[in-house]
Amino acid sequence: VQLQASGGGLVQAGGSLRLSCAASGRTFGRSVMGWFRQGPGKEREFVAAISRSGSQAYLADAVKDRFTISRDNAKRMVNLQMNSLKPEDTAVYFCAADSTAILSHVSTLEKDYDYWGQGTQVTVSS
Repeated sequence: VQLQASGGGLVQAGGSLRLSCAASGRTFGRSVMGWFRQGPGKEREFVAAISRSGSQAYLADAVKDRFTISRDNAKRMVNLQMNSLKPEDTAVYFCAADSTAILSHVSTLEKDYDYWGQGTQVTVSS
């Protein structure tokens, strides 16, 4: 699976952005998809993940009331809708694929994701 993230940019606090991740390869539909982010001087952290079918979604506590993850298997796309953005959301956002997920398990752990996109910068100004 090859992943290409897009949609980042500069936005004022309270604004919205929609990140998209386009995937190529036959395993997209069998992969759990996730978003992670790495802020300045911070380690990469989990943001959101979605099951193969899209029926299960998991969001980090810091974003769960503001962000939504979705996927379109026909288009091989996964999206992250980010609303009510805060300066602390500033980070490089990475999409990732877990192609070896077992049954319905959706991991929130970085180590379980075996394919990564290049990242897209999100900057939220105060």
